[in-house]
Amino acid sequence: MAGISAIILAGGESRRMGANKALLSLDGQPLIARTAASLRLLADELIVVTNTPETYHFLVSDFHATLTPDAFPTRSALVGLYSGMQAARGDLALAVACDMPFLNPALLRFMLSLAQTGYDVVAPQVDNQWEPLHAVYRPATCTPAVERHLLAGDRRMISFYPEVQVRLVTAAEVTEFDPDRLSFVNVNTPEEWEQWRMFLSASKP
Repeated sequence: MAGISAIILAGGESRRMGANKALLSLDGQPLIARTAASLRLLADELIVVTNTPETYHFLVSDFHATLTPDAFPTRSALVGLYSGMQAARGDLALAVACDMPFLNPALLRFMLSLAQTGYDVVAPQVDNQWEPLHAVYRPATCTPAVERHLLAGDRRMISFYPEVQVRLVTAAEVTEFDPDRLSFVNVNTPEEWEQWRMFLSASKP
């Protein structure tokens, strides 16, 4: 799709995991590489937001990624999103976390197609919870809105949603593409990581 940027946020501290989640090996490749490969099917450019570019230099050679640091000294997911959107050249930016091993390209394409009709944000809501790190953003309108909230000290991920045009992706729409909602799986603890490694192994033919 033309004019699409993909943003991976790789700035988390992985405290509960005890190791960098992005570099955990799943099916023979780092988790963030699996995410990058999925996004590269959809996007013209790949942006990885990180303050440790040396850790992710392999993504530059393997996926032609651009590595960009946080634009504010205070670290948060919203700062990461803002930083990625600042660097994005596409009209739309698909933003995800680095620890989502089961992204569904068909669902992401559907969300991009919705955004191309003029929305500023296209984000799923599952079990009454927004999924702002599995969402599409229009940087031209979202970046200034996010900046206003960051400068005011408000780092909530959806704080700026009331100021832009948002298309909610319903749970029913998600289910059409991803009935088990695997798209929103992330890994935070060694126990969760082992559970999903076993799931992937069991699901192979």
